[in-house]
Amino acid sequence: MRTKIYAALAVSAVTLAGCVAPVQTTAPAVPSAPAAAPAAPTQLDEASRQLARNAVNTEMQSRLAGSDTTPYTNCVMQNATTAELIDIAQMSAAGSSTADSVAAIVSRPATTQCIASVARSA
Repeated sequence: MRTKIYAALAVSAVTLAGCVAPVQTTAPAVPSAPAAAPAAPTQLDEASRQLARNAVNTEMQSRLAGSDTTPYTNCVMQNATTAELIDIAQMSAAGSSTADSVAAIVSRPATTQCIASVARSA
């Protein structure tokens, strides 16, 4: 039974890792005059953190249907940066897909190790 769970998690991790969008390699154009831009948020308030958690959990549930994905969501949340969580919360609020962002976090060695540890203890 555990072997099947490990195999399902490995397939899910590989599937999520394959969802990463290509990175833009050209430099953006530099504006001729500095424009006043709003400051980017640097702190994640509790409402945004919960929105990000819900989005991550939804992504995990779509890959691991029928499983309690809370421990896996916790792994992703622990290994995401504040900026990534803010982006995920904003994309979720806008109705955009968060799959690529979640996949990028899942593909990190620390996240993969956390997920494997959770799977072993399940």
